[in-house]
Amino acid sequence: MTTCPQGHQTSAEDYCDVCGAPVTAAPAAAPALGAPAPGAAPGPGTTVPPAAQTRDCPHCGAVNVADALFCEACGYDFTTGTMPRPEASSIPTPTRPDELDEPGSGPQPAAPQPAAPGPAAPQPASSEPAPPQASAPEALAAAADVPAPAPSAPAPSPAAAPPAAAPGAAEWVAEIWIDPDWYALQDSADPMPSPGLPEVVALRGRSLLVGRVSRSRGIHPDIDCEADSGVSRRQAQLTTDGTRWFVEDLQSANGTFVGPASGPLPSDPVTPGQRVEVGEHDRLYVGAWTRMVLRRAAPGEVEGLG
Repeated sequence: MTTCPQGHQTSAEDYCDVCGAPVTAAPAAAPALGAPAPGAAPGPGTTVPPAAQTRDCPHCGAVNVADALFCEACGYDFTTGTMPRPEASSIPTPTRPDELDEPGSGPQPAAPQPAAPGPAAPQPASSEPAPPQASAPEALAAAADVPAPAPSAPAPSPAAAPPAAAPGAAEWVAEIWIDPDWYALQDSADPMPSPGLPEVVALRGRSLLVGRVSRSRGIHPDIDCEADSGVSRRQAQLTTDGTRWFVEDLQSANGTFVGPASGPLPSDPVTPGQRVEVGEHDRLYVGAWTRMVLRRAAPGEVEGLG
């Protein structure tokens, strides 16, 4: 026990439980001459000061000084005759989601304790109807005397992702060459352009049309061979399953031919309406001088083609 500057006995180390005065850390003063030692029975003719009188707590039976406001053991309020309000941490939390909306599942007020004899008058009961049952987060927040969290705004829906490219289609390109050897076998009356570096076209999509543009017929091929007049408007169709490529002749005027990467030029055209597999670096011959080679694109090559 500690003695406050007013002479009250208190167990707190910061402020007196009786009068609220700050408690100093200085040692208690020695008993005055003639005063009985602490714990000793008062002698004959000795008057016991009022502060030394005690009272028992009606709730837990602990001994407290007579003018204490609260029981130092359980916190019982001698003025109102009630127990202190429970801390927020002592409120039970429902363990099942279905308990959150059940009537009476929220925190319940403490049962009133019988009031000790005293001058305080009993508090009148409120005549207002009980508020509607709140949800579990609001009930817990209200019991802890803290504001309930504001409902979070709905997350914005993500923007629609652009459609993904066909698997494997953007990894391939077609090289379009001018082949003098093929031109020599075609007996074409059109003069052949000068051979040079090939035109590289990215193969985007699973089905690509090979031919020449016809605005009157609305034909816009994916692989345009406009310079070679021997190529039909709708020459052939290239398709892929993601790993392999196939070619189908669309009943062209001069036919579509498939040959290996090396060796003699092909002499038998692809049968119209039938698909023929075209391997990497195989050669496709169409028109009077056009040779196409399908191969996988180098890193960053497709992006550079636009």
